[in-house]
Amino acid sequence: MGKASTCKDALLPLVLLLGVIDVLAGQAPYACDQSNATLAAFPFCNTSLAITDRVEDYVARLTLEEKISQLINTATGIPRLGVPKYQWWQEALHGVASSPGVQFGGSVPAATSFPMPITTAASFNTSLFYGIGQAVSTEARAMHNLGQSGLTFWSPNINIYRDPRWGRGQETPGEDPLLSSNFATYYVRGLQESQAGSDKLKVSACCKHMTAYDVDNWLGTDRYHFNAIVTEQDLEDTYNAPFKSCVEDGGVSSVMCSYNRLNGVPTCADHELLTTTVRETWKLNGYIVSDCDSLQVFFDNTNYAATAEDAAADALLAGKNFPPPKLFHELNSFPGLNLNCGTFLAKHTLSAIQQKKVTEATINQALTYLVTVQMRLGLYDGDPKSQTYGSLGASDVCTSEHQTLALEAARQGMVLLKNLGALPLSTSKIKSLAVVGPHANATRAMIGNYAGIPCKYTSPLQAFQKYAQVSYAPGCANVACSSDSLISGAVSAAAAADAVVVAVGLDLTIEAESLDRTSLLLPGKQQELVSQVMQAAKGPVVIVILSAGAIDIPFALSDSRIAGILWAGYPGQAGGAAIAEVIFGDHNPSGKLPATWYPQNFTSISMLDMNMRPNASTGYPGRTYRFYTGPTIFKFGDGLSYTSLSAKFIKAPSFLSIPSTAPMQPCTGLKKSSSCFHLDATDEKSCESLKSQVAISVRNKGAMAISHTLMLFSTPPNAGSDGVPQRQLVGFNKIQIAGDSISNPVIFDLDPCRHFVHADPDGKKLLRSGTHVLTAGNEQHSLRLLVRP
Repeated sequence: MGKASTCKDALLPLVLLLGVIDVLAGQAPYACDQSNATLAAFPFCNTSLAITDRVEDYVARLTLEEKISQLINTATGIPRLGVPKYQWWQEALHGVASSPGVQFGGSVPAATSFPMPITTAASFNTSLFYGIGQAVSTEARAMHNLGQSGLTFWSPNINIYRDPRWGRGQETPGEDPLLSSNFATYYVRGLQESQAGSDKLKVSACCKHMTAYDVDNWLGTDRYHFNAIVTEQDLEDTYNAPFKSCVEDGGVSSVMCSYNRLNGVPTCADHELLTTTVRETWKLNGYIVSDCDSLQVFFDNTNYAATAEDAAADALLAGKNFPPPKLFHELNSFPGLNLNCGTFLAKHTLSAIQQKKVTEATINQALTYLVTVQMRLGLYDGDPKSQTYGSLGASDVCTSEHQTLALEAARQGMVLLKNLGALPLSTSKIKSLAVVGPHANATRAMIGNYAGIPCKYTSPLQAFQKYAQVSYAPGCANVACSSDSLISGAVSAAAAADAVVVAVGLDLTIEAESLDRTSLLLPGKQQELVSQVMQAAKGPVVIVILSAGAIDIPFALSDSRIAGILWAGYPGQAGGAAIAEVIFGDHNPSGKLPATWYPQNFTSISMLDMNMRPNASTGYPGRTYRFYTGPTIFKFGDGLSYTSLSAKFIKAPSFLSIPSTAPMQPCTGLKKSSSCFHLDATDEKSCESLKSQVAISVRNKGAMAISHTLMLFSTPPNAGSDGVPQRQLVGFNKIQIAGDSISNPVIFDLDPCRHFVHADPDGKKLLRSGTHVLTAGNEQHSLRLLVRP
């Protein structure tokens, strides 16, 4: 027996070696190939075990050097375990996008390109947010099954669009915390599509860039050096709000920290941000990743860390050293960053460990977060084609359903800003149409940034040919429009046509990542183009604007020769069709502006001032519709339609009672005997008792049916003073209303501790007693919050 055992023991290494040779010789492009007996025997490949057990087994098998190699986005393969290399970096901002982990070509040469988020957000339609997420993740899974994509997508971008000059505003859902929160929640749910009772993921989403990141490159200050000075008040009720919803309500499986510093601390080394807030308070079930090369950036550019090893430790530990966990599975034991987009941790983590700045237990914890997400995606479950989404393939990309959804999203995102009655154009009256301007034949410009290769384009020029005899003249060589040499051609076309569409605006050469604007005017000679066309035209002139945000066009607003203005944002691959359908009345516009449009003199305000609240002593007017006190071109939520609508409150409480035993404090500057109090909005018992419902109906007085955006706002007591918002969005809903009819009641669940609150200077959420005025359209309803004796 002894000899037999010795012989068996001697053969075991040889058997394992032969198994490894087999793995190396014919390794599948996925982990845990069940046809390989050696791999199938590993516990981490056993799908009947709990994910926590599988993760522990896998991490324990890695050498320290192998562990460190997994901390970067280009994670190396572990051939001896049959684990292939993995690229963590994929993008899916508004469709599967060209990015390091995505390869277009072969059976999948393209993917559906939906409108940019700023345009989709203008629909104010959470079902649309979710549906686009579902479609994108279906195409992503199909490409993964074909070996053309990973499953970890670093989208969406949910930073607040605080300033229209920011080059990346197009990537965001706009300026409002509630709209951004709901966009994040529903888009992430659509992407990840977790099933009830299951922790599995269709794809992994990532909400970025946390936090207070909205300066890219403005007058010599770039994102790599910018130190965002933000009050606790603004951080709580504005900048962090969408990220909180993304984690708590959306269940996102990743958060990305940003390039900038926050009050002197690099966000990727911020203990309060990453540990206290994201991990401990919000309970992120996933990993934290750096923006690309941001660790190298904060080491090189901020003088925050003395050595590269210190910088690595600062990131991995979020600036604080903690004892190793007692148990391997003790999640939240370690704070900090888990994955570095870049190579910094690959270069400096080992020496940081050798210098005792970081322990191997820290690396184990980081890998636990990372591998857990990979396990939830099925990346260690063998052949992806044998899994839940394994039947998806090339035929599930660029489907007619997805392309129809892209068109519908573009339709719903169109915002009609001016109409003197000429719109919609009539095909019986308009036989000839001049389509002019630098965006008249737009294709690539419509899909914005972080885009893939679209299934196809429908430009405005193509789409208008369905409705009239079209003549085309660009008027400018490009959006920079530095020369007036082409304007005469546009003028001639306009003079000969029954109506004119002038397509102007911006593109990625004017506003983009690493490129902020310095002006809110139309670039170059675009205004001259519009003016000359307007003077020459014999019929109505309609301006179509492609841009992320505000363009100051006062001449077009005041001149009656401009019959209409349509903002199209960046409407995706089908944008041209949506523009034409709205202008000729095949679609009744219902989009609303997701951001305030400011005049040109707004640019006198420093883009680096992060304060949301106004300051009367300095003349600073504040930011966004919630606080801004200056003049506007258009307001947040503006948008016209081709019908007349009126809202009516059917059911709404007139007062709600706050228990006198609830934790309260007198309102700012008022004596304790005053009847005004602030309720601690974190007091669950008191807040639960205040929940109610509001029911609103909408009457469509016109003949055209509409998919109407119903928005509910609240104006709090003492609005606009003591740090209280002037008004804020409580909820929104998209409702279908036939012509000349009344909608069914639309129900809003009212949670005053969520919808009526604002933060105090210390960042504490407070609910103010007194009269809150609810507004829907032109209708108002007063609701008093009283302290019950």
